[in-house]
Parts: sequence; structure tokens; C-alpha cells
Amino acid sequence: MESAVFEEKDFFACCGSVQFAKEMASAAPFSFPDQALKAARDIWLNKVDVNGWLEAFAAHPQIGESPSSNHKSPTSAKWSKGEQSAAIATATDSTLQELADWNRQYRDKFGFIFLICASGKSTPEILSEVKRRYTNRPIVEFEIAAMEQLKITELRLAKLFPANKQESPPKTNLQVVRDAVEKVTEDRVSIIGSHIASVSSKTPTRTRPPITTHVLDIARGSPAAGIEVRLEMWDGNRPRLSFGEPDNGGWIFQGSSITDKDGRSGQLMKMVEILKAGMYRISFNTGKYSPDGFFPYVCLVFEVRDTQKWEHFHVPLLLSPFSFTTYRGS
Repeated sequence: MESAVFEEKDFFACCGSVQFAKEMASAAPFSFPDQALKAARDIWLNKVDVNGWLEAFAAHPQIGESPSSNHKSPTSAKWSKGEQSAAIATATDSTLQELADWNRQYRDKFGFIFLICASGKSTPEILSEVKRRYTNRPIVEFEIAAMEQLKITELRLAKLFPANKQESPPKTNLQVVRDAVEKVTEDRVSIIGSHIASVSSKTPTRTRPPITTHVLDIARGSPAAGIEVRLEMWDGNRPRLSFGEPDNGGWIFQGSSITDKDGRSGQLMKMVEILKAGMYRISFNTGKYSPDGFFPYVCLVFEVRDTQKWEHFHVPLLLSPFSFTTYRGS
């Protein structure tokens, strides 16, 4: 099968990272889109560094704005205009102004433009998404932006191939590759985490363990000092624990401490930048603290999802002799 011939500038139009374009040109030629998509995914996640990601982000116009006339890639500018066509068609003067305001707020907070695969999305949909993502921590939002860039790159790579080369041989068709892309999200997150860790001087690191707690005695109106606290994580090699099922010793000890005079626990786990996703349990020896109370001990079980591994989880206990409550704090 004859391979399609592309130059570095063609790949630069798909993703505005010079490093990405050079690596793709070296990996070419490609006979079918799925081959290019496989190479692109590997290059973007394994060979392009954080600076390359930022360069690719900066190559896009802000959502709701037209590409500048001096854009480095006329093809990319043309594609950007087409990708935003649904947003422009559904925009009004007021929504465009609101979008411009949110674009500015987003860039001020994160340091790069708001990036989203805009194909087929209306202005109200995009506004809703930028408002939702604005609340993310920078390190989380950086990961999301990288994934959106990869989606855009995949769509543009497919456009490079003529219609008669869109079909791939059996068992390696484009749909199989796209399905595979959806199944490796966890691997992508791990790769991105390692990239971010490699440039820790440019991104904030944790100043405390990712899981913390404190105890307040609401009957006395004061911190509860001297309570034994224990942190455990559910064994990831076992099926996910569901309500009513016996744990059969599936909890793995992470650390323990005793609350201080301010009711705060000491360090319950190692200082890690990326928290492992899974189910966690914090146990409090409340019976020893309050022998006449109703609860001999209290266990709080919560789940950290894969998209939350860079977040902080502060899970306090508000205790009285005959009741307790909790919440996720900061």
C-alpha cells in the first residue's frame, strides 16, 4: 500500500509544537490515519515535553476569536476557524463578550489560553465548560488542556489523508484506534504526571500530605486532642469494595498519628505529589477519647478518582457524644 507523503509543516498544522512536528516527520510515512494517530499519541505523551505542550497551546486563537493574519500555519488557522464555526454561529454580542471575559480570567489564573476541542460545540456549551474548569487546580487543568490538544490533533491528522485512504486494513481501522485512545486515560494521566514532576520548578509542589484530618469536639466547643487516627487504602488488586461486602482484610495501612492540641493529626502518609486513586478509610479511636460516648470508633470511607490525584483531601471529624459529621474541607 502506497504511503501518504507529508512534510513537517503538515504535522505542525495539526499541533503547533515544533518538537511534535519534527518527531512525526521522522516517524513518517504513514499509509493510513490509524498509523499516524498511534505515532501522534506516543509522541505527544512520551516525547514532547511540557514546553512543547505550552507551545502547542499558544498556537491556537482564543475561543471566539479569529486567528491572526500572521499565524505561523495558514492551514492551522483555517482549521481553527472551521472548528469554531458552531460556536460563532450560536454566539451573540453578549455571549462573545462574556466568553472574552472568561478567556481573560482563565489565562490570568493558569498562564495559558482556555483550550477545548470546539468542533460542534455551541457558545453556551463552551461558556459552561470554561466556568466549570476554572475551578480546577492549575496542575489538574494543565492535564485537561493537554488531553484537549490531543483530541484536536487527532481530528486534524485524519484530515490530512484523502478520502480513499480513510479506510484501514482489518483489525487496525481508525475506530479501533480511537477506542484504544479512550481506554488509556489512566496511562495518559500517569505520563502527564511524570512530565509535570520533571519541571517542578515551574509548578507548585505539595507543602503537606495529600490527605489530612482534624477533630473538633462540638459538645465542648474545642479541638479534640489525643485521639488516635489511622489511615488505610483499599487494596487496588482486589475488586472495588461495595456496601455490605466483608473487607476480608483488604485495607492496607498507610499511617497513624494522634491529634495535637489544635485537634489536627500528624502526617498520615508519605509526602507524595501524585496521590494514588482508590478508596481510603480514616479511623478515629473515639471510644478512648470519650469512654462514655456512643461511638467506640468512627470510620470515614471516601474515594479519590483518577482525575483528582493532584488535589488535596482534608476530611475532618466533628464529634459529640451521640453524633458525628464530616465534610470535605480544604
